[in-house]
Amino acid sequence: MFFGRKSESDHKPEAKPAAPPFPPSPALPPKPIGFETVLGAHSKLEGTLRSEGNIRLDGQFNGTLEISGNVLVGESAKIEADIQAKHISIAGTVRGNVSGQKVQLLRAARVRGDITATVLITEEGAFIDGKVSMPESVLVPPPADEVPVETIVEPPVEPVVEPPVEPPLVVIGVDDSPESTVAPIGNDADSIAEG
Repeated sequence: MFFGRKSESDHKPEAKPAAPPFPPSPALPPKPIGFETVLGAHSKLEGTLRSEGNIRLDGQFNGTLEISGNVLVGESAKIEADIQAKHISIAGTVRGNVSGQKVQLLRAARVRGDITATVLITEEGAFIDGKVSMPESVLVPPPADEVPVETIVEPPVEPVVEPPVEPPLVVIGVDDSPESTVAPIGNDADSIAEG
């Protein structure tokens, strides 16, 4: 047909895609391979850093590190923080306590603080100024979705059990006469003493 006219037989209704019954839920990103967070050599950061992924620190950090994954402290890093992570490799300077399942001190590592680890690997030249503890297991911060809910636990109440008490005896009178009586102390003693 000419001039853009269509006959009724050429007209077809457009099909619309069916809308999903529920909005799509956002998919969780896969856990990264390598480092999820990197603090560059010319960066400074203060505070508490919590992460479920692996982090690499090459700059300056002051505060607390609570990492469920692994931590790499690069050779240029200057860290003034307590580090708690699954596996920790240190090539730079750390001033603070280090706690992880496996701690590796590379040749350039300088640690001033206590180290708690089930496995400790040190290369020749690494420096430690602190106490090293190697328990059978080390607590690592759980991922954010597994943080335990606080519960109130009351200590068990032990019943109070008093031993049976026999009333003390009171001697009324001192002679051997038949009027001398032995009676327990209490309400009964008054009635005996009167009688």
